[in-house]
Amino acid sequence: MPSVVKPPQTLYDKVFQDHIVEENEDGTILLYIDRHLVHEVTSPQAFEGLRNASRKVRRPDCTLATVDHNIPTASRKNLTTTEKFIDEADSRTQCMTLEENVKAFDLTYFGLSDKRQGIVHIIGPEQGFTLPGTTVVCGDSHTSTHGAFGALAFGIGTSEVEHVLATQTLITQRSKNMKVQVDGELAPGVSSKDIILHVIGVIGTAGGTGAVIEFCGSAIRGLSMEARMSICNMSIEAGARAGMVAPDQTTIEYLKGRPLAPKPDSPEWRKAVNYWLSLKSDDDAKYDIEVFIDSKDIAPTVSWGTSPQDVVPITGVVPGPDDFQDEVKKEACKRALKYMGLTAGTPMQEISLDKIFIGSCTNARIEDLRAAARIVEGKNIAKNLKRAMIVPGSGLVKQQAEAEGLDKIFTDAGFEWREAGCSMCLGMNPDILSPGERCASTSNRNFEGRQGAGGRTHLMSPVMAAAAAIVGNLADVRKIAPPSTSPTKSSPRVELAAHVEDITSDDDLDRIIDAPADTVSHPSSSAPSSASAGMLKFETLRGYVAPMDVANIDTDAIIPKQFLKTIKRSGLGSALFHAWRYEPGTDKENADFVLNQEPYRKSKILVCTGPNFGCGSSREHAPWALLDFGIKCIIAPSFGDIFFNNTFKNGMLPIRLTDQSALEKIAAEGKAGKEIEVDLPNQVIRDADGNELAKFDVEEYRKHCLVNGLDDIGLTMGRVNKIEKHEAKRTREWPWLDGSGYLARHGKGPVKVEAAAVPKTNRDEVLNEPLEW
Repeated sequence: MPSVVKPPQTLYDKVFQDHIVEENEDGTILLYIDRHLVHEVTSPQAFEGLRNASRKVRRPDCTLATVDHNIPTASRKNLTTTEKFIDEADSRTQCMTLEENVKAFDLTYFGLSDKRQGIVHIIGPEQGFTLPGTTVVCGDSHTSTHGAFGALAFGIGTSEVEHVLATQTLITQRSKNMKVQVDGELAPGVSSKDIILHVIGVIGTAGGTGAVIEFCGSAIRGLSMEARMSICNMSIEAGARAGMVAPDQTTIEYLKGRPLAPKPDSPEWRKAVNYWLSLKSDDDAKYDIEVFIDSKDIAPTVSWGTSPQDVVPITGVVPGPDDFQDEVKKEACKRALKYMGLTAGTPMQEISLDKIFIGSCTNARIEDLRAAARIVEGKNIAKNLKRAMIVPGSGLVKQQAEAEGLDKIFTDAGFEWREAGCSMCLGMNPDILSPGERCASTSNRNFEGRQGAGGRTHLMSPVMAAAAAIVGNLADVRKIAPPSTSPTKSSPRVELAAHVEDITSDDDLDRIIDAPADTVSHPSSSAPSSASAGMLKFETLRGYVAPMDVANIDTDAIIPKQFLKTIKRSGLGSALFHAWRYEPGTDKENADFVLNQEPYRKSKILVCTGPNFGCGSSREHAPWALLDFGIKCIIAPSFGDIFFNNTFKNGMLPIRLTDQSALEKIAAEGKAGKEIEVDLPNQVIRDADGNELAKFDVEEYRKHCLVNGLDDIGLTMGRVNKIEKHEAKRTREWPWLDGSGYLARHGKGPVKVEAAAVPKTNRDEVLNEPLEW
């Protein structure tokens, strides 16, 4: 019998196919999840849901938890307990709640006193928890970082966090395939951050919507793993579901010896490597979207506005509305210039700064700190700066940097040397900008208020931020440091060796909470039902429609991050669009904002004529806030992928309506103060008199769940036999994925992998290594 010839596949196709538990005719897929990262902000409500339903965590070995968003980055020399260390009450509650939850559900946890604590997207790769060919999720949009390993990694909402904990699966659909090919040698001063900022500038923040981007080409292959992580990290800023890079020898070398990766030279390692290296797109694989970039077109790049697509070369000037043809972009430019306090035509290098931030899950790895240190060594930060911070991405990065003497270089130059955490990237801890302050930042988002209410953020690479610190303005690093022609492969790394050490006290056990000794799944003790009536039914919705004519309404605008410090799903309606609803720094309403006007205070429906509604973070707090206000349906031409998913999980209906004339008709009804009716069973939108305004599409599975008020988790647990069948295949074909999420007991009681002391290296040897460019 002739063999079946497989159609050509992309990297994404191959990884996705290997994780399908069940596929339905309507395209709905139950996807198995290999690795789950958890932090304190998006998990409390998920664990509460498990408790309320008497459900267990199905695969404790596949989850790794840490604290990162809320924690102070001040010295931990006097740390005794989380409760005493964190002053801010809401932040303390979130962190302590996570500590309670990981104990209750037997999950691996790196707490504040553990050297391995850090930003989730840095500790996962650092520990070897992230592996090629895996599916990786986290309640955090920048989970796309892990795609640098050839993993399919994406952010999820809190309802999906609960779904993964309970079932180790997600309900999803296939994404489009998108290729971004970058070829050629990078010019002096250009790093991976410049590549991704340039790409986003070319395709826009909605350019990758509905797609998984595969980054390829000679420039990408020449990058180190840490540089690839920076690129994949910001895939979400291009609207993509995920970003991926095919595994190669660079990937293999990075993973060798990582604590939770297979042991080098073992049969398991050799089998894993053979599989990993097979994960590359077939030569004749087809892509839905292709983008080609020539490296010679990429210069050191900085952002000027309030979206990651608002970028120019450092040698450029601030754009003006007349530089854009599209009316939506003209209006967005006007708004951004007003918020940023900039004048069109101003040379970028004349923009003065107040603060410098080098850190975040985008750029807080050891290579980033080395590169920045080489720029500032022997110099001092500018006198006009109020503050300059270096925040390592993990305790192990901090330890390694100190072993190399990088901390002294930074402190001698006038920088603050901090502990690991998310810090000023999103300003949920004390590290924030004050209103009007301007910051050169290596983070990933420059949304309004992202780093502090009224704060102004310019995105750039670590070396560009270091150069800006020396000059005091946005600066061209090529004027500060001599050019280098070094390749972008990884500089020699100083390894923090790992060894296994027995836990000898209760304090040790509290510091590293181990998973159960077995690797089997732990389904709920209650009998799985085929469905659960966990939500109110959504059939026909009639109500006032609030019109908004803004593009790229991001989740930071829908609900600013200062309102994320809650362990409940309710009570967020008053925070909805907070920066727009109230005068800055007051509780006085802005009378011009639509939701502060009658009849829109009672709106159940929101129509946005601009694209990409809900772009940005994975925070499910955005739909929670809308729902708490009373809005159950959002109509827009396009949505951020994660926000789109999150609304369905909360019994809400997002309607994609690409017909601009239909959108305008609906918006006109809203502006006239009239009600409309959304009929989900018939998929029709009508005016108050029953006249049809538009038809809309909705996926059959999601429609079925909304109309019947069904709970995804209850439905999935009715498919436990299929999940078990996939897990048996997983153990058979990819045995290195079982049990790697926790630290095995080996019959001697709990053990932990501890970072061994590292001798100081010759600092000059490290600093004389060529820069990443």
